[in-house]
Amino acid sequence: MFEKCSRKSISENQVRVNTNKGDKYYADLYRKCRKRIDYLRKKDNFAQEDFYARLAQEGISRRDFFKWISATTASLMLPVSFEPLLAQTIEVINRVPVIWANFQDCAGNSEALLRTDGPTVDELILDIISLEFHELLMAPSGEAAEQQLADAMTTFQGEYILFVEGSIPTADNGVYGTIGASGETYVEHITRLAADCAAIVAVGSCATFGGVPSAAPNPTGAKGVMDVVTGKPIVNIPACPANPSNILGVVLLYTMTGELPDLDPLLRPKFAFGTRIHDACERRVHFDVGNFVEEWGDEGAQKGYCLYKMGCKGPFTFNNCPTVKFNRETSWPVAAGHGCIGCSEPGFFDKFGAFEKPALYDSSYNPASDVFPVENIVVNGGK
Repeated sequence: MFEKCSRKSISENQVRVNTNKGDKYYADLYRKCRKRIDYLRKKDNFAQEDFYARLAQEGISRRDFFKWISATTASLMLPVSFEPLLAQTIEVINRVPVIWANFQDCAGNSEALLRTDGPTVDELILDIISLEFHELLMAPSGEAAEQQLADAMTTFQGEYILFVEGSIPTADNGVYGTIGASGETYVEHITRLAADCAAIVAVGSCATFGGVPSAAPNPTGAKGVMDVVTGKPIVNIPACPANPSNILGVVLLYTMTGELPDLDPLLRPKFAFGTRIHDACERRVHFDVGNFVEEWGDEGAQKGYCLYKMGCKGPFTFNNCPTVKFNRETSWPVAAGHGCIGCSEPGFFDKFGAFEKPALYDSSYNPASDVFPVENIVVNGGK
């Protein structure tokens, strides 16, 4: 499954892997970020947003905000010296226009951005970005919506970030997904939207690797964005749904630096997908000493033992779910009592479809390896 992921949209400039970062690297990056923020401040076609007034309105103190700044700077793998720059970046984040397009999807990633019981700093920042088009959130429809999209693409030509949610059906000349009065296929639609964007952010498992729509037998020929679009920088934020904190992290880094973050070979940002679920899991200690849940509801389950024997795919999945969590950072699937299903990995539905049965691996797997060879997994499953 690993080898089926396209590499054709990856370039040396896009995957900026710096394995020996030192003082000079960060000094140069600081100056670059300072110049980028000053450039964005001078852009006059955006309304000024008093973010600190918004914080006060929602009852979030400046102290709490700067605590968030410190934590976010660390999560983005930046030195403490970048904290003031990150705060200044938020003041100009609405200078980076965003067009959000939905394709073959359930809108779960958009829902993840919306479903909250109260505003957090992350959500307030996402609320002030310059979202120029989003079918789920916008008031216009029909021809008015198409005109708004056309106006946004013209006004911000070469500047907007294109967020893509959903896979792209390519079988039978793309007839399984069309949009608008002209019957434009999804392949044609994303090609047109991508032509004048600055970068593409594929959000969710469907947009990144094809997701559930691409599962066998894949009658629509569903593919991820990187298998359809060429010649544009792409960052993948997989998971079903993607964590809004990871989406925000990419937007913050792009706003501050003008570039995509460091990416792994699957175009996932390393700050979010650089470690395995297994390595940061609170149940890892039980795995190490051999304490496993043997069946649902047993004594091990009540004591919080490891869920590997119940199908957890954490040892094979790269994501930051254990540290970022969900629902205002209160929990995540494994903490809630169900094993990871590996939804941020390519072909997860076919490879890990036996969600409650353990996946085995052949002898070539090295647990200390940075990249797990997903193609070597042998699903013990469901037969």
